[in-house]
Amino acid sequence: MADILQQVTTYNDGGLALLQNLFCFINKSNKKFKDFDKSEPANQGSSVSFDIPPRMTANNSLIASFQDVEQRVQTLTVDQAASVSYDFTAGQFIFNVRDYMEKFGKSAIAEIGSKVEANIATLAKTNTYRFFGDGVTPINSQLQLANALAYFRNFGTVRTNTVGILSDLTFPGIVNSMANQFAPSRNEDVVNSWEIGNFSDCEWYQSNLLATHTAGTEGAQGSTLTVVSVVKNAANAVTSIVFSGTSAAADADSVKDLDKFQFSDGVSGQPNMRFLTQFGHEVSQSPVQFRATADAASTGASQVTVSVFPPLQAAAGQAQNVNNEIAAGMQVTVLPSHRCGLIYSGDPLYLAMPRLPEEVPFPTANQMDKDSGCSIRQYYGSLFGQNQRAMVHDVIWGSTLVEDYAMMVALPL
Repeated sequence: MADILQQVTTYNDGGLALLQNLFCFINKSNKKFKDFDKSEPANQGSSVSFDIPPRMTANNSLIASFQDVEQRVQTLTVDQAASVSYDFTAGQFIFNVRDYMEKFGKSAIAEIGSKVEANIATLAKTNTYRFFGDGVTPINSQLQLANALAYFRNFGTVRTNTVGILSDLTFPGIVNSMANQFAPSRNEDVVNSWEIGNFSDCEWYQSNLLATHTAGTEGAQGSTLTVVSVVKNAANAVTSIVFSGTSAAADADSVKDLDKFQFSDGVSGQPNMRFLTQFGHEVSQSPVQFRATADAASTGASQVTVSVFPPLQAAAGQAQNVNNEIAAGMQVTVLPSHRCGLIYSGDPLYLAMPRLPEEVPFPTANQMDKDSGCSIRQYYGSLFGQNQRAMVHDVIWGSTLVEDYAMMVALPL
């Protein structure tokens, strides 16, 4: 006679830690306005404005030459939200998950933190126009870091609070290049930790949530475009450029919004284009770069009109930023698809995360997550007579990056 046995499956604690992402953008952001709804009581609405240093021009004389001044401002808007919610019946709660709620909560917060981090990381793509790297050559040496910082600072920067954020997969190669140098005490630290730390007055961090940009056809094909004509605004600054030499005629994907361009050196009959320093308006060694502000299709004549940021002004004045007028025959290249690292200084990366109100009449808590740095609300309650208990974790936030204080690092995909 065969035994009839009942199998009982138990659900045990596996002891696994969370697959935590790297939250450097959140942790290193400037949180001066994190609760601006309370810290700035006169401010109304979901946006707050803050000032950017005004620009001036110097007169080569002791005779005063009075100039108009402009108060430059940038806006930080809380326009993002994320939530994680889950529910159980009363039976499920008391028999299955009552002692497991902490783990559900940790996973929910890790998920929200990653959403916030990835969103802030997109600022390296959307709020930069200068860049280092070609999107093809890996960043894998200390020399490349030094070159990136040199170009970043050559334009004119704040020397304090410099932060570099690269892909986590770039760090092993860079650390390996440092280990091959004769610096025993330093190498012991970097090899043991496989971290770069502080190098050239910049704190280097790694992220596995960097934004990516998919370039238009010109970037994908490595096109060299030639200037045909320009359009200027009332201040005599170039706001759009007509180029010839597109890869294909009548191509709807010729240029994509946020594609990044650089003027080429050594073009026959043309001067090399260089940025002026932010203050002093002296010619720097930094090549002129810009980003497209909209998608652009090529015409049947293989031309494309690109709207540019920043406006490129050669005429003297406070906003002058390039050394020569943009002329027909000059050439530019376009970055291919790439991953977006970032270098910035002076705390220009702002993050606001206002505390959400209590969800009356439900028990509510607001707390700063120690791993992600997110200010997250949690509340729970029951639907009367419906045998349903629910838990919600949610957050709102907004972020911005001041473009003149930052430079993208174009990494291979």
